[in-house]
Amino acid sequence: MPYRSLLRVAGVGFFPLGFLARLPYASAALATLVLLQSSTHSYAFAGLASAAQSVATAVGGPAVGALADRHGHRRVGILAVLANIAAWTALLAASHGGRAAMLGAAALVGLTQPQVGPLVRVRWSRLVREPRLLSAALSYEAAADELSFVAGPALVGALTAVSADAPAVTAVLLLAAATLPFALHHADTGRAARPDERRSPLPLGPLTVVFLAMAAMGTVFGAVQTAVTVYARTIGEPGAAGLVYAEFGIGSALAGAACAWLPRRFGLRARYVTFAAALFAGMLVLSAGARLVPLPVAVPVASLTVAPYMITLYALTERLAPPDRATTAMTVLCAGGPLGAAVGQAVSGALAAPYGTEGALLTALTAAAGALLLALAAGAGPRQV
Repeated sequence: MPYRSLLRVAGVGFFPLGFLARLPYASAALATLVLLQSSTHSYAFAGLASAAQSVATAVGGPAVGALADRHGHRRVGILAVLANIAAWTALLAASHGGRAAMLGAAALVGLTQPQVGPLVRVRWSRLVREPRLLSAALSYEAAADELSFVAGPALVGALTAVSADAPAVTAVLLLAAATLPFALHHADTGRAARPDERRSPLPLGPLTVVFLAMAAMGTVFGAVQTAVTVYARTIGEPGAAGLVYAEFGIGSALAGAACAWLPRRFGLRARYVTFAAALFAGMLVLSAGARLVPLPVAVPVASLTVAPYMITLYALTERLAPPDRATTAMTVLCAGGPLGAAVGQAVSGALAAPYGTEGALLTALTAAAGALLLALAAGAGPRQV
């Protein structure tokens, strides 16, 4: 059984600690939003700071990945955690000061985010070489990511009832108690590159394709978050937004876990096109279904199409990246997510103002259509993706 084999390879402690290590990343945007809205009483400024943080995360991720490829995962991982703790501390201090300091500190939190997901995927690719076992590892990682993005915002929601500072303080505690030990004990030690060592070139064309594909997925996430928020307000239950979006994350996690049993003859190229088509169909069901049934009924069906598409992008990136640039390539891929989410939130928010939930879901459908067109174009091109 693939998942039982992963337990033997990584050890039992890897899994709970690795999940907790992701929570600061998964909760960062909402924790920042809550903290700065409470300080400034302005949703517009808090949203701007949260968006700046997302962009900084997309910029900082590949930089952390490149440093990890050159100097080793453990060393860079530990330094990133310590820098992120310092950035969160600065944001907490800045929340009592001027807006410029708040904006700068929020961006610094994004810039120093520890790249737990990308680094651990590279770790798996070095731990296991058997294709079926690697597929199971990537499936597990996608499921863990999805569940962390359910648990992280839920944790922020619960802690906000204590105080607006509590989510940010908890992020610092989790970084120290989970992310730092995870970097110390489970990061790939690797071999640090010599200063004069020639680096393999990155395959820029294929890497651009998977980056754009992940950005489309991020846009879907941002648009669906907006849609469920608007829906919850429309029915007069704002608190229901988190529960409906949790359906989206849990359904995706279950589908991701099931990908470990996909047959080997179903190759990555075929999976990419197939799952891009499934993603478009899922968003079509969500967009059309929201007109016919309550949104909470349509969301679980659509969610099943998300993780298989993302897992395929991770596997494609792992295959196309040179071994000495694997972390750089994986963090470039993952940078597409927050950038796309920022675009999705902005565009869907603008459409939701006049058109409500349907306007927000149109953004998700359009992004999924773009993802499918990109997959078809890549599938018809040279066999690099």
